[in-house]
Amino acid sequence: MIRYALKCDAEHSFESWFQSASAFETLFDGGMVSCAVCGSGKVQKAIMTPGVSGTKKSQKAVEPMQSYAGVLSKPASPAEQALAELRKKIVANSEDVGTEFAREARAIHEGEAPERPIIGEARANEARALIEDGIPVAPLPWQSRKSN
Repeated sequence: MIRYALKCDAEHSFESWFQSASAFETLFDGGMVSCAVCGSGKVQKAIMTPGVSGTKKSQKAVEPMQSYAGVLSKPASPAEQALAELRKKIVANSEDVGTEFAREARAIHEGEAPERPIIGEARANEARALIEDGIPVAPLPWQSRKSN
């Protein structure tokens, strides 16, 4: 496992773990790495404090980057606070159907499943097909943490 400090085009700093450097590159090249705060896909590696082993005294002198949870728990602007509240409300009032989103959205539209708000993941071609068939869907202004 490897941890990278990342920064988006909106200057949000966050950290994410990857299986390996090549796994990061594969995900990054595939557009699967996004900002943990705002969801922006324009992410780059940031300068990171190296993890150096040593005495307890020297370890205290090195300040680690703000933790992943700390970044998410304290939005830096009113817009980020509003987005965090919107996300909380949508997640609380929707059923997460995961990768079955396209199938479930179509079943709801065709009356084969109970009507309810759902969230989940769909491939671009699946979302396009839903829209072309008149099934109302919209991307959320964030991505699943699984993609990071």
